[in-house]
Amino acid sequence: MLDKRMLIVDAELIGKIDANRGDISRSEFLNFLIDSSLDERDKQTAVQPSWITREELQQSQKGIKELLRNFLEFFVSYEMEVGKKPDNTDVDDLLNRLWNKDNPGQSRHP
Repeated sequence: MLDKRMLIVDAELIGKIDANRGDISRSEFLNFLIDSSLDERDKQTAVQPSWITREELQQSQKGIKELLRNFLEFFVSYEMEVGKKPDNTDVDDLLNRLWNKDNPGQSRHP
């Protein structure tokens, strides 16, 4: 046998319950609302957090460096193909530093 207790609530709340419960009892309706609310809360906490991990940040940084390297290589090679010899060796030095940062011990440009 179920153990029953009395719950004192405002008359306005009882009016809302009665207006929305349909054919089920007040007790069943309250039980349904509580279960639904708890299920919804569990779903919200199960959602992935909106921040990224350290590994994802490092992968993103590596991807950005690779994109920058490809961007610089494109423009340097484009200038060489057009026939212009770059008069500034800073770009070559920058490319070497970028390449050597991710691949120590290797030289990109001999």
